[in-house]
Amino acid sequence: MSDTPVYMIANLVIQDKEKYLQYEKGFFSILKKHGGSFITFDDSIRHMEGSDPREGRIVIFQFPTEADADAWYDDPEYQALSAHRRAGTELKSLTMVHGLPPR
Repeated sequence: MSDTPVYMIANLVIQDKEKYLQYEKGFFSILKKHGGSFITFDDSIRHMEGSDPREGRIVIFQFPTEADADAWYDDPEYQALSAHRRAGTELKSLTMVHGLPPR
């Protein structure tokens, strides 16, 4: 693991807005607890080229390091909260993208 930032890209389809909102309510405090920052989300992405298996919402957020991202995902508080996401959405993917090391 390196000390370069990592970006998380989530693709999900919201099926039960109330359950998803319960997840969203607690998400940001746990994200910040692990040094993460929210970048953006989009409910109507524009696909430009190649096969398009994605639908729904794309969410992008960042952590200072891969270790911070792992700590966030493994945090029992986050896993308990994510039960609301699992109940209210279909998660298509959660992808970690490594940033470039400082030059």
